[in-house]
Amino acid sequence: MRILRSYQGLDDNARGASAAIGNFDGVHLGHQAVLDLARGAATKGGSPLGVLTFEPHPREVFAPDAPPFRLMNAEAKAHRLDRLGVERLYELPFDTALSRLSPEAFAQDVLVDGLGLSHVVIGRDFHFGAKRAGDADAMRDFGDRFGFGVTIADLIAGDDGQISSTRIREALSKGDPRQAAEMLGHLHRIDGPVIGGERRGRELGYPTANMSMDGLHLPRFGVYAVTVDILSGPHAGTHPGVASLGVRPMFGVNTPNLETFIFDFSGDLYGADLSVGLVEFLRGEETFDSLDALIAQMDRDSARAREILA
Repeated sequence: MRILRSYQGLDDNARGASAAIGNFDGVHLGHQAVLDLARGAATKGGSPLGVLTFEPHPREVFAPDAPPFRLMNAEAKAHRLDRLGVERLYELPFDTALSRLSPEAFAQDVLVDGLGLSHVVIGRDFHFGAKRAGDADAMRDFGDRFGFGVTIADLIAGDDGQISSTRIREALSKGDPRQAAEMLGHLHRIDGPVIGGERRGRELGYPTANMSMDGLHLPRFGVYAVTVDILSGPHAGTHPGVASLGVRPMFGVNTPNLETFIFDFSGDLYGADLSVGLVEFLRGEETFDSLDALIAQMDRDSARAREILA
């Protein structure tokens, strides 16, 4: 997959895609339905399959002090879209200049003159341009005027309601990663490099790979059965494990992070890129009377996670 971070000065090989447009936070089943329509248009028109998205997420620009809400960072989203067969990822910088483009200027300057898109697919609730003034019907009108095809995707609903990033966040906040996975079409995953920690887990007999949660929506704090994809380095592969997400209340006030113990694994993972999938919530975050009590509970957590993942 080729990632392009500007709509200006592109070579001919980067232009002409059939592209799904949106933020695609989580790349859930609704997003995948939009992507499938773009894939169909690409196949019919003989064009590359593309996705047009924005970094940072526009909400981070307009509400910088809001609590972290993203289900995926940019790297995790790109990795997921690559696995779904996207050939061109247009990851446009979202800044003040882009946010001030009128809907018509966005269609003319970005979609036509810049990216040269042959077809665009958007969700029924998609808005674009300054003050979100453009809607799906406006996009269809611009397509007619400027010569690109437009498909408007209906919103996708699951058995218990509409699939959305908001509902996925709600499921994760209550500690229900299985419900989140039903809407995502895949496990909710936390991707990133392994960072240095206090090595306390090693002293307890549970060496962990620590990962930052900066900028991401925080699922319910506690312990989870997980699957771990080591994406880089000599230990690349998939492994079962157990992870603690939270602030480690036994050891003072800490920044939230994810600490993952990989079963039956030995090796140095510092700096390696991991993708940790939340499978099942085991228990909430707790404080224990002693380290021995903590270790005993970690033993029980590991045994339970092994049963779930077997």
